[in-house]
Amino acid sequence: MIIDCHGHFTTAPPQLAAWRSRQVAAAGSSLGAPDPAELVISDEELRAAVEANQLRLMDERGTDLTIFSPRASFMAHHVGDFAVSSVWARICNDLVHRVSTLFPARFAMGAMLPQSPGVDPASCLPELRRAVEELGAVSVNLNPDPSGGSWTAPPLTDRSWYPLYEALVEYDVPAMVHVSTSCNPAFHTTGAHYLNADTTAFMQLLQGDLFADFPTLRLVVPHGGGAVPYHWGRFRGLAQALGRPEPAELVGRNVFFDTCVYHRPGIDLLAQVVPAEGVLFASEMIGAVRGVDPHTGHHFDDTRRYVDATPHFSVEQRAAVYAGNALRVHPRLAARLATAR
Repeated sequence: MIIDCHGHFTTAPPQLAAWRSRQVAAAGSSLGAPDPAELVISDEELRAAVEANQLRLMDERGTDLTIFSPRASFMAHHVGDFAVSSVWARICNDLVHRVSTLFPARFAMGAMLPQSPGVDPASCLPELRRAVEELGAVSVNLNPDPSGGSWTAPPLTDRSWYPLYEALVEYDVPAMVHVSTSCNPAFHTTGAHYLNADTTAFMQLLQGDLFADFPTLRLVVPHGGGAVPYHWGRFRGLAQALGRPEPAELVGRNVFFDTCVYHRPGIDLLAQVVPAEGVLFASEMIGAVRGVDPHTGHHFDDTRRYVDATPHFSVEQRAAVYAGNALRVHPRLAARLATAR
């Protein structure tokens, strides 16, 4: 089995973006916010949105199931206030839930949280609980920078985040540490902000004692861990200087990297440097990088080709990367698949 742990609903019907544009225009103005009931998307439209896109590519590339969450760049937690984010998160989560219900064998739900700059993270708990208990979410996306590139939030090891971690541990649900759109012109959203955030999040975790307080908490750092594998020696040296454990002691137990790395040498490096038990297969296909690599003739985000080709995973390790690790990190998904058999 091959499980893609990182997918987003980037192909949602156009009504969603149109409704969001109205909501954004109303935020902070005298305009009345649009009613969520005015957003009407049929099951047929949802089916068409994924059958011609994600499902088609999953079938072509041999992916069995994708953990599917709302479009990351659309989370835009910096827009409006908490009330705006709360309504938007509910709408996006409901849509992804509907996709996972229409195609239960192919998609499992990942939820977004209604974060907002300067707002206590505990405010997200009602939506987190609704997503897990009512919608069947097996994962959530946690934005370490709701400000959209200003980095006003405290580090992930700060106790203000602890109510969210307590709930994640209670539900045995992991979080993918994933930022959203950058509103800072110095940081391109997907080329800089995303990778900066991945690297920053790992360094925060390396500096702190979060997992002493939450030994079963699991966090997925996407996009191959940002700069971390490439600078593994730097992080080992910093850990040594700071009196912290080796980075490898975090990876595979509490921290996991995915394979959203869009060339074969990058996957080779990831496989050589990072413990295999800490790597989850993912593609984030139909995401930031959608083109065809002229050097190979294949899509950049066809990451299975790289994982299949690298000689740095054993047969057993490759099987773990493709499914075993994902099932260990997402026990609610494992339970769901076991029940379906």
